[in-house]
Amino acid sequence: MLHSTSLLRASAVAALLVVPAVSAQAQETFVVSNWGYSNDFYEPFIFEPFEKEHNVKVVTETGGAPERLNKARIRGGVDVILLTDKFSQIGINQGAFETIDDTKLSNFDELYDAAKNPQGDYGPAYTFGRYGIVYDKTRTDTPITSWCDLWREDFAGAIAMPAFNTTGGPLTVMMAGKCAGSDAFEDPDTAFAKMAELKPNIVKTFSSGSELTNLLSTGEAFIGLAQDYAFPAIQAANPNIGWAELSEGDFRMMNTYNIPKNAKHKELALAFIDFSISMQAQKDAAIELVSGSGPVNKTVELTPEQASQLVYGEKAVLSMQPTPYDKLLEVNDDWESRWNEVFGR
Repeated sequence: MLHSTSLLRASAVAALLVVPAVSAQAQETFVVSNWGYSNDFYEPFIFEPFEKEHNVKVVTETGGAPERLNKARIRGGVDVILLTDKFSQIGINQGAFETIDDTKLSNFDELYDAAKNPQGDYGPAYTFGRYGIVYDKTRTDTPITSWCDLWREDFAGAIAMPAFNTTGGPLTVMMAGKCAGSDAFEDPDTAFAKMAELKPNIVKTFSSGSELTNLLSTGEAFIGLAQDYAFPAIQAANPNIGWAELSEGDFRMMNTYNIPKNAKHKELALAFIDFSISMQAQKDAAIELVSGSGPVNKTVELTPEQASQLVYGEKAVLSMQPTPYDKLLEVNDDWESRWNEVFGR
């Protein structure tokens, strides 16, 4: 017997499918806002099948997350927007997005719980990634097994650290608090005192994955705090670099779909999201886009080789720490000021 929620979902999806969102005579334009760098994948694997299924023309708006979010919120004209969970939380805080009726998503139940409602009743995640520590394993005899190892005396002048206004900067403060035995949100004084103790070990800060790759490939740094999307380039530059297996776990990073409140085609947007989180679309993305595109659909099956650079499988998903952007955004200005006092602008 189908569970009542599943029955409701099936009925809602069936209703969505029979609604002629657009007429065959007048092909509508469906606008997707994304970064643009992965459109070689999206065009054949997502956009073209969706266009055929719904008789629409997909048009993309590309660019960085802040400008795209502002355009979608202020100017409008976007039906679905792809953002990191940091910027989707900013959009939620600004009241820019519709809540999502997940009963209209036929593939919703196949998602890992962490991907279903990562930021309340808004868009689901469509990728898993991670933020952790990478290092040249030939440069130390004692492996890195904890975030607190960053403070080891033998790592003086060895670490490339992300700047505060990157995804990873505030997360480092969180771990500084934990390593000092406190909660950085409740006791920022202790967390930033611990950050100050890290200064002798930092050789340079960086603001992009390419800067980190350069620091690690030249040997100027042999430890870096990294997101997995940057790892293939890092390892290509220095094959001795690998991930640290951290007792506290890496941080879970996600990209999300959301529907702007002023979107023109909201029912189609739900259909687009549903298609994009399906097993086949998720598998295609994992194989074609690789690092940073861990599948959120738990029915996706990959070979060990295909999964080798991805967050893949329940064990990997559950082992990571959540990234509380709702709390991080609340303390952002205070932490940035404190960061600048420690490290300078």
